[in-house]
Amino acid sequence: MALALTIGTGSVFADSKLDSVIHPTIGISYKTAGTTTNGFDCSGFTSYIFKELGVTLPRQSSSQYHMGDSVSRNEMRPGDLVFFNTFGEGVSHVGIFVGEGKFAHSSTSRGVIISSLNENYYAQRYVGAKRVMSTAKYQATAYN
Repeated sequence: MALALTIGTGSVFADSKLDSVIHPTIGISYKTAGTTTNGFDCSGFTSYIFKELGVTLPRQSSSQYHMGDSVSRNEMRPGDLVFFNTFGEGVSHVGIFVGEGKFAHSSTSRGVIISSLNENYYAQRYVGAKRVMSTAKYQATAYN
C-alpha cells in the first residue's frame, strides 16, 4: 500500500522524509509494549518514528501529551501528534498527523495503519494535538 496514495496526492507529506520513515511501518503488527519493527503499541510507534527523525519522545502516550505546544485541528501540520481518550481515563492513544485529516498509528486490532480523524470512533475520543517538532525540523522533515 502506498502511503502517498492513502493520504491523497498533492499532500505535503507525500515523498517527504516523514513519509519515508512511516511508509515502511504500515502493516506492522500491534504488540503490547512494542517499540520496534517486530511490533508496536501506539506510543512505541510514535517514539520509533520520531527517533528516526532525530526527536526523542517519552515512552507513554500520556507523557507525550505533556510535550510540545497545543495545536488546533485547523492548524495541524504533518508530524504533529494527535491524542485520544480510548479508555475513559485521559490520554490513552497517540498517532502522527499525516495531513488531509488523517493520522498514522498502531491500532490494537490492525497494527500500523492510516485512519481518518473524522471516523466516529476517533472523532468522539479526540483529546487534542501537540507540535513537538520545531519549524526548522519540520521543514527539513517535510521537504527532504
